[in-house]
Amino acid sequence: MEQVDFLDLIRSKNHEGRSQLQVPSTSHIETTEGTTILALRYKGGVMVAGDRRATMGNVVVYDRADKVLAVDDSSVLALAGSPANAYEIARTLEISFQHHRRSQLHEMSLDGKLRTLSRLLRENIPMALQGIGAVIPIFATFDNQSEASKIYFYDVLGAQFESVDFCTTGSGSPTIRGALYYHNRWGGQPTPEMEEPEAIGLTLRMLETAAEYDTATGGHKPTTDVFPQVLCVTQTGVSTISESELESHYQNHLRQQ
Repeated sequence: MEQVDFLDLIRSKNHEGRSQLQVPSTSHIETTEGTTILALRYKGGVMVAGDRRATMGNVVVYDRADKVLAVDDSSVLALAGSPANAYEIARTLEISFQHHRRSQLHEMSLDGKLRTLSRLLRENIPMALQGIGAVIPIFATFDNQSEASKIYFYDVLGAQFESVDFCTTGSGSPTIRGALYYHNRWGGQPTPEMEEPEAIGLTLRMLETAAEYDTATGGHKPTTDVFPQVLCVTQTGVSTISESELESHYQNHLRQQ
C-alpha cells in the first residue's frame, strides 16, 4: 500500500477544501456552525465577545449558543467552527488546567496553556480535513510574568499567533477586521486607549455590523433580549458584562442610530 506523507495530504486539498484522496465522503452530513468572535485590547485588559447564533446550512438552529467560555480564573476561550468539537476542546482544556493546578499546586504556565490548546487542535485535524469539524478559536489570558492581558489566535492545524490590539475570526470576521483596523489607525481613539464602556460600545457595534452582512452571525433581538456574550480578562481575573449593562448600551448607543 502506498504511504502518504501528512504534508502531502495537506497539499492534496483542492480549493474547495475537499481531499483528492479516496476517503469516505462526509458531504451528506449537515453540521451546526456559524459565528463571529472577536477580542480587543482596551485600557483595562482584553475584551472577548461573540454572537449567539448557531446555523446548519441556511437554517438557524439556536440563538442562545455560548461561544465565549472562561476555562480558568484568568483565561477565556472564544469558539468559531463546529460547536460539537469546539465544546469538547473547551472542556478538555478546562480539565487540563484544573488537573495541573491540583497536581502541581500552581497554575499552568502561559506557554503550557498555549501548547495544550495547540495539541487539542492538532488532534482535531482528521475531522477538520473532512470538512465537518474545523475549530478556529481565540484564546485570551492574563500573563503574570509580563503583567498584561494577551490575545492569541490559532489556525485549524494548531499554529498559534499573538495579536497585539485585536483579533476576529468566524464567518463574519472579514467584515469587521477591516473596520477595526480602520478604527485603530484613522478612527480617533485606538482600542488600547479606551475605557471599558467605550470598548463595550465598539464591540457591540462590530458584532451588529457582522450580523448585517453575514447570515450566520446573529444580531441583537429586542423582542427576545438575546444579547452577545462579552467577557473581560484583566489583572483581577475574568468577569462577564451583565445583560442589564449590555441592554443599557443598546438603549443609549445602538438602537437610536
